[in-house]
Amino acid sequence: MVTKSDVRISDGETGGEPWQLQMFRRTLKKRQKLRALLDMAGSLDEQRCLLVTCGDNNGALNWHFKQAGGRWEWVDAEEDSAAQIAAVTGDPVHPMDKANPALPFPENTFDLVISIDVHEHLEAPLALNWEITWVLKPGGRAVVTTPNGDPAKLATRVKGWIGMGPEVYGHLVIGYDIPALESQLQDVGLEPYASASYSRFFTEMLELLINFAYVKVLSRGKAQPGQIAPQTDEALRKVQKTYRLYSLIYPALWLVSRLDALLFFSRGYAVVVAARKAGA
Repeated sequence: MVTKSDVRISDGETGGEPWQLQMFRRTLKKRQKLRALLDMAGSLDEQRCLLVTCGDNNGALNWHFKQAGGRWEWVDAEEDSAAQIAAVTGDPVHPMDKANPALPFPENTFDLVISIDVHEHLEAPLALNWEITWVLKPGGRAVVTTPNGDPAKLATRVKGWIGMGPEVYGHLVIGYDIPALESQLQDVGLEPYASASYSRFFTEMLELLINFAYVKVLSRGKAQPGQIAPQTDEALRKVQKTYRLYSLIYPALWLVSRLDALLFFSRGYAVVVAARKAGA
């Protein structure tokens, strides 16, 4: 079995590699997200795991989690994303209704549940938190990530100024900061034990520029809420020339994103909280 420490993100082309993985290698924020979540999740050996997502997911993250170990199930709230996840992992994907975010599993099923950027899409995130608690085994871990909900952060204000507010991302709220997420999880009997953040100012601004270019320019304003990047092979082909240019300059963008290290003292624009269900 491949362990977490064996997971690597290749920088070279591989013949026949799914387009989702090729695209993932040229992301900034998603690569940081993967590393933050794997670090927070801990050992996956012999673990039964669930990943819950809500669109903006072409399956690359699922593929990398699967390579890290554990036995995984997938849930996604968007039909298009579910199709892409199934294509790249070869696994079935369970649907979820954002208005009624039930998880189709018995009580005490999973050792680990990871929820990636779901809560900000829901009118009632408490319902999802209860579902996560229900499906976790006693002593099981929940790892939840959302955008930082601090409206005073500079990149968040810039998003509002240029018309890239929460509604463009399909969000009902800006996000939740670490204390708010911890409080939500405590309300359903989960005990927070660790937290982290990623995507500081330089990465967040680069991501904003990339998303703005796709939503406002390349898609000519016709992108649906939540479609901030190509979500299918067909959508990627429509912007193929621009994507080739992006691929050429990606190394420079990656270097700029590394300047986040200078801001180690600040909280990032995405946060992660880990919590444990009581019991042995």
